[in-house]
Amino acid sequence: MTIFNCQKCGDCCRGYGGTYVTELDIDKISSFINVPSKQFIKNYCALSGKKYLLAQDKNTGYCLFWNHSKQCTIHPVKPLMCRQWPYLKSVLLDLANWSMMGSCCPGIDKNAPADIVVKKIKQKMVENI
Repeated sequence: MTIFNCQKCGDCCRGYGGTYVTELDIDKISSFINVPSKQFIKNYCALSGKKYLLAQDKNTGYCLFWNHSKQCTIHPVKPLMCRQWPYLKSVLLDLANWSMMGSCCPGIDKNAPADIVVKKIKQKMVENI
């Protein structure tokens, strides 16, 4: 059973809590765009608590790396959180997150049975190791 079919709409690149970046993400992206890590953090990140998020365009709410030709300009090195979408650990913590994410992502089957959602997420988490 397919519970997600990406529509390439970019809605996952817009707001909704932001995209956390790990130190490894920061290193990969800064190297990819040829900017020192500290400069990358200063220019492209926002601090949320003690973690960095990719900054968003203040006018559109999209990630600064999303262009409106429906492409991620850092796709080859996109953050772990982006690579995992929508198979996120937060869904395992609260299955209501699946439906909430589905309300802004047309590729998510909001009516998928909970046991299948949990099984697919756990499977994807193992594959991403």
